[in-house]
Amino acid sequence: MGLYEKLAAGLEEVDVIIAGGGTAGCIVAGRLAEADPGLSILVVEGGPDNYDNPKVIIPGLYQANVQPESETTIFYKSAKSKYLADKEHIVPSGGVLGGGSSINYMMYTRGQREDYDSWKTPGWTADDLWPYINKLETYHGPGDPKHHGFDGPIHVSDGQFRSKRFEDDWLAAAKQVGYPEIIDLQTLDTNNGFQRWLRYMSPDGKRSDTAHGYLHPRLRDGKHPNLHVLVQSKVVRVLFDEDKRACGVEFTPNPQFQMQAMYSTPHPKQTVRARKLVVVSCGACGTPSVLERSGIGARDVLERAAVPVVQELPGVGQNYQDHNMLGYMYKTSLKPEETGDALASGRLLVEDAIAQKHPHLGWNFIDISAKLRPTKAEIAALGPEFQTAWNKDFEDQPNRPLMLMAVSAGTLGDPTGMPPGQYVTIAPYTAYPYSRGHLHITGPEISDPLDFNMGFFTDENDIDLKKQVWAYKKGREIMRRTKMYRGELAANHPRFPEGSRAACIEEWDETMDASSEMYRPEYSPEDDRAIEQHLRENIQTTWHSLGTAKMAPREEMGVVDKDLNVYGVQGLKVADISIAPENVAANTNNTAMAIGEKAADIIANELGLSLK
Repeated sequence: MGLYEKLAAGLEEVDVIIAGGGTAGCIVAGRLAEADPGLSILVVEGGPDNYDNPKVIIPGLYQANVQPESETTIFYKSAKSKYLADKEHIVPSGGVLGGGSSINYMMYTRGQREDYDSWKTPGWTADDLWPYINKLETYHGPGDPKHHGFDGPIHVSDGQFRSKRFEDDWLAAAKQVGYPEIIDLQTLDTNNGFQRWLRYMSPDGKRSDTAHGYLHPRLRDGKHPNLHVLVQSKVVRVLFDEDKRACGVEFTPNPQFQMQAMYSTPHPKQTVRARKLVVVSCGACGTPSVLERSGIGARDVLERAAVPVVQELPGVGQNYQDHNMLGYMYKTSLKPEETGDALASGRLLVEDAIAQKHPHLGWNFIDISAKLRPTKAEIAALGPEFQTAWNKDFEDQPNRPLMLMAVSAGTLGDPTGMPPGQYVTIAPYTAYPYSRGHLHITGPEISDPLDFNMGFFTDENDIDLKKQVWAYKKGREIMRRTKMYRGELAANHPRFPEGSRAACIEEWDETMDASSEMYRPEYSPEDDRAIEQHLRENIQTTWHSLGTAKMAPREEMGVVDKDLNVYGVQGLKVADISIAPENVAANTNNTAMAIGEKAADIIANELGLSLK
């Protein structure tokens, strides 16, 4: 098997090096190996192998991957921001073979048709990407079969469990406020409703990630001796010859996993050569750093970091985007078997759940998804600046949602300190954030700190903030209309002023009158300010980072062209979610996988290969 923790002897040169074994990188490697078993390929991944790792393959354990001691996740720390109550924030990213697909929440969502068309790049329209979006999946869900694929490496299904009473209750309440249940919200042309969410899981309840789907089968079938994967080793930089052609990479053991010999240098480095191509696939948070350490980026950034300039490209590390999100917890009358709280809180021990083959192990607790637009009256109520933004970007594009929403039968996040109970979490997140950030190196080594600014809530006129205020109220109204509602977990909600008519209901009285005022309380300007302050203090990432090496014309701060070639150098491509120039109204894993499929096709064609 060609998987190593130390570079195999004699592997000093290969045809193709893929720097990063994340979501897209695994797809590129697997597809190229399938097309030509004689092509020598090396994947260099900084994290560990994920094969049969219980925290990866058992869906119910996914939240363990974002615990501080996790060995499957990279935690990027952003700078403090005056827009976020002067707090630092942590953005998790895949730090294991398979990248984000191995540790994410497994939520199956595709972008909208307008999203891919907005990239304005030949070969990358929605119609162009449609075959790849279908090719990657084996779909086990409802809807018209013409919208899906049925023989791809990635399974899409219900998993092993659904909380049916929770789903029915929520969907009935949503219908009361004008949002229908949509059987298939993932056709690229469906919008403004709720769906019973599908997952990247096989029907028998195992996570479906790109390493297990594309890479491991070929590492273990004995038919691909030229496919090699080096784990636990971080790519420092890409190497170039005198013609500015990428000819290899420099890498170093990841000290998180590999012990260093006594008296060795702090970061021993090795090189491996590439005869044909180097592909950087380290994700939106990792790729810009590799490019900049390689001498590709803005001149001022490289000079400050003491890195010699190979090619000036000021777009590297710019255009950072992420769907900002915040979850709100509600008390419910659901039964213990109807939420994931027992497993998340530790009331149900993991070892006991495994011994019992408990169905919650094949469940991610997130049963409802949505793509939502406000009414005309709600838009007007958000103010003239919001109305202007709406008219420009949404009014004439009814297929673009303003907000996305995840509704979970259980606690999304750390349950420490929460009273025992059965909860529902409502988590709205911004479909198309206006805010932008950046991510740059400050020195030539992987150990040097990053200059990382998420940029949340920095947009003009606070449009992103106002979106969140609207979504909080809308989610709260729907929840209060459900039969299961038993009040809010007040510590997890805005601190409304004393006497507010919008105050949280902390103690439930079964005789309460479910009046329209309870459903939709009147929010004063002070209440709105309380919601805004809560958001600034608590807003979180969705792990949906993208855009930091965008595919666009060079004069528009582009980093790669339509064939993913890095401008100004030869033999170097980028293939991951960092190339997305504009955002998508979806969890980004599906788009990252489609990029991997498209990239594999581009590379195969250039190498004279034919993909199956």
